[in-house]
Amino acid sequence: MNERLGTPATLAPRERAFLWGSLAAITALAWLYLVWMPMPSGGGAMAHMGMAMAMPHAWTLRDALLMFAMWAVMMVAMMMPSAAPMVTMYARIATANTHSPPSYVWLFVGGYAAAWTLFSALATFVQYCLQRTALISDALSVTPLLGAAILAAAGVYQFTSLKNVCLTHCRSPLSFFLNDWRNGARGAFMMGLHHGVFCAGCCWMLMALLFVAGVMNLAWVAAISAFVLVEKISPGGRIVPTAAGMLLIASGIAVAVIGR
Repeated sequence: MNERLGTPATLAPRERAFLWGSLAAITALAWLYLVWMPMPSGGGAMAHMGMAMAMPHAWTLRDALLMFAMWAVMMVAMMMPSAAPMVTMYARIATANTHSPPSYVWLFVGGYAAAWTLFSALATFVQYCLQRTALISDALSVTPLLGAAILAAAGVYQFTSLKNVCLTHCRSPLSFFLNDWRNGARGAFMMGLHHGVFCAGCCWMLMALLFVAGVMNLAWVAAISAFVLVEKISPGGRIVPTAAGMLLIASGIAVAVIGR
């Protein structure tokens, strides 16, 4: 065991309940926010924004900020559950480490969220570009042929070495901390940011699938989040990502044929 870490401590039931309860509360609040925002085809502020933003050149600063907020909150809702094992391992190590008090776990979470916030900014820009070029509909989904290409590309990505490296990282919390542990508040934040970058590397093409069925299609959002969780907590191996890759490629081919 790395001498800077010591042996990870077992969290007391009350500490574990508070940690998991807090992560669950953050996730639930994010989902409530998404549910509260109506679909673009419905009524309310989100519907107005969806209709306005479907038109090229219609974006205002307020539109951009609202869409960025939607992406950022959606990433928290989708990714926080799958980050729980890594967050728990940090808390266990910090409990046994005199240089990093357990309260720094929230700095770790903050660093993780920061990585996905940066991703959200990029996703907002991509959406803006798609809408400027009329490649996205009023329901915030791409054209069938582009959707087919995204599905196939996401499937191919499942077989790449980058995907495998990032997924291995996400499946191995203790290994990550053994190789990348940093003491102190800044260290906690930077480790969270580092983990978030790996996590984004693992899942970015899966997030691109949101453009296929509609960015605010909450059933699609929930399905992708559930798959991300299963892929990360399933035993090591290529069965889950391989099966998903084959299914995505087949789906892309099917959509391309139907969309002709």
